[in-house]
Amino acid sequence: MSTIKQDRVAERIQTILSELLLREIADPRLQNITITEVKLDPELMFADVFVNALGDESRQKDVMSGLARAQGFLRREVGKRVRLRVVPELHFHWDVTLERGERINQLLSSLEIPPEEPDSDDE
Repeated sequence: MSTIKQDRVAERIQTILSELLLREIADPRLQNITITEVKLDPELMFADVFVNALGDESRQKDVMSGLARAQGFLRREVGKRVRLRVVPELHFHWDVTLERGERINQLLSSLEIPPEEPDSDDE
């Protein structure tokens, strides 16, 4: 399987899941969540789907239980909209990259960096 096709299918699955969560899922636990990334294995049998509630880390447990409950519906709908021999099994994961990025920004902004002193050789 070419990585180009793998990436294209992953992007398509991400778009489909985003639309489904936005328009067709009524579960309040799954409101205002974002599919941040989809990674497919080379055989297109498994899809790792990374989600986040955009700044509301306290919802992680509720979101993950809602996704576990909706997993069958989401997989069936992906199968209807993507032409593949086998529909990938969806594995949902909480995406911590946004949280890590925010933590790094906080650490950088808390650093005490003294102003640079001019070298006497430059004068």
